[in-house]
Amino acid sequence: MIRVVISQPMYFPWAGFLAQMALADVYIWLDDAQFSKGSFTNRVQVKMPNGRKWMSVSLQGKGAPRKIHDLEAMGGDWISSHRTLLSQSLQGRPQTDQAMAIFDAATSDSDLLVDCLINSGEGLARHLGVLPPKILRASEMGIGGSSWSRVLQLVRAVGGTDYITGLGARDYLDHEAFEAEGVDVRYMNYQQLPWPQPFGDFTPYITGLDLVASLEPEIAQTHLCPDSINWRAFMSERE
Repeated sequence: MIRVVISQPMYFPWAGFLAQMALADVYIWLDDAQFSKGSFTNRVQVKMPNGRKWMSVSLQGKGAPRKIHDLEAMGGDWISSHRTLLSQSLQGRPQTDQAMAIFDAATSDSDLLVDCLINSGEGLARHLGVLPPKILRASEMGIGGSSWSRVLQLVRAVGGTDYITGLGARDYLDHEAFEAEGVDVRYMNYQQLPWPQPFGDFTPYITGLDLVASLEPEIAQTHLCPDSINWRAFMSERE
């Protein structure tokens, strides 16, 4: 069995993203996908005393269609402003220093925004001990096409037997086509255990840095609860 996960890079993603990484034998960053405004590619929420707040990277060339690996940040002040916002959100947590170190490493390692996005996800996964053993970038694999057919070709290129995806794929995947090629499509079964959070009721829909700051890595990992279900069972549950 070779379990494959393919996802667009996201900025310091939520715990569910990390649970999906934990299931992968091969992880492919879809770094050459078209950037979608309003997505989580360049933004994520943090929890503040007065509610959740977006931590967003402003982009150059607004309105122009671009692929994710071509994105450029608007100026350099966003790093310091995000660091300030994050330190306010995570202040007083037992592992805040570790979370801030992950932030600093991801945002200072490269001038390319796509590297920052990828480093943010991999840095979180590495800290929690769930970094996939093999990681690739779609832009370097030489496989063309679009939509689900390209996804299938990417999975086949690495010898994948299981393709584990997020919930949104149900609207465009041709599940039978994957099965015909010997690939079992599985959907994430998100079920993160709550971790200690200040500022009101618990929510998992914030940056994974919140989990990192709250618990030691070995304990934090147990809160991801990575799980997936076959696509037929997934569809039947939603009928």
